[in-house]
Amino acid sequence: MDKLRIFSGNANRKLAESICSYLKIEIGKAKVSKFSDGEIQVEIEESVRGMDTFLVQPTCPPVSHNLMELLVMLDAVKRASSSRITVVIPYYGYARQDRKVVPRTSISARLVANLITTAGASRILAMDLHAGQIQGFFDIPVDHLYALPVQFEYLKKIKGDIVVVSPDAGGVERARELAKRFNASIAIIDKRREKANVSKVMNIVGNVKKKVAILLDDMIDTGGTIVQAAEALRQNGAISVYACCTHPVLSGNAVEKLKNSSIEELVVTNTIPLSEEASKLKNITVLDVSPLLGEAIKRIHRDESVSSLFI
Repeated sequence: MDKLRIFSGNANRKLAESICSYLKIEIGKAKVSKFSDGEIQVEIEESVRGMDTFLVQPTCPPVSHNLMELLVMLDAVKRASSSRITVVIPYYGYARQDRKVVPRTSISARLVANLITTAGASRILAMDLHAGQIQGFFDIPVDHLYALPVQFEYLKKIKGDIVVVSPDAGGVERARELAKRFNASIAIIDKRREKANVSKVMNIVGNVKKKVAILLDDMIDTGGTIVQAAEALRQNGAISVYACCTHPVLSGNAVEKLKNSSIEELVVTNTIPLSEEASKLKNITVLDVSPLLGEAIKRIHRDESVSSLFI
């Protein structure tokens, strides 16, 4: 492991430190700061010549700033002659814009992929991408991790007749995988999104009456979809509702919505650091994915299989 180096930006340094703790190595010495006008400056304070370098940086809020930090860090370690640079993106910002829903809009998920590749990345390690096809936006290898094993290990404590619910049609595959582990049925929320961050629940496809519902999504942003879905499930006879997501973005007044919702427990992971307000939610549980990321990093470094983590 003496050829392995892990560096972190300011987006989620605590996660990077936990990964290093799992791997029993020291986090790389780097200074990521700003000039008075906001311009980002990165100084790598140790030699990375010939090293297998990993940069841990989720592009969570403030998204554009954290993305720019990542790009400048990439350029710095590339110019410092790293032999290979793997970008570890626990949360991939701009992922929702993965296609043209209406005319004359950007496919920014592809644009960000191009920026990261051009800046010098050799490969990508991501977790629960919003859409699987984003892997194809990169012209370099992508290892896609799933938080599902960690989530299931915690959720299996739930007793009762369980139904796993996808909050939209796009998340059915994710819900089906969890339902297989529980040997449970699935249901789907039929919703309409009239504009960004605004959705309306229309129907529930599947039987939820007298069942314990687990709402499963990759991310919760403003909280509107998950809160409306929980309310609809209760109105349709669900005994209780649990919500589970990988990326707790929780922007806008999401915390207030969740505080007043009918959700029994909200289970998230530490891919994104919780805001001070969100951490005060009484029914929120944060699962640690650093061992999973650390194991993947170790296997990539040793040129071993990553997919076998999920078999």
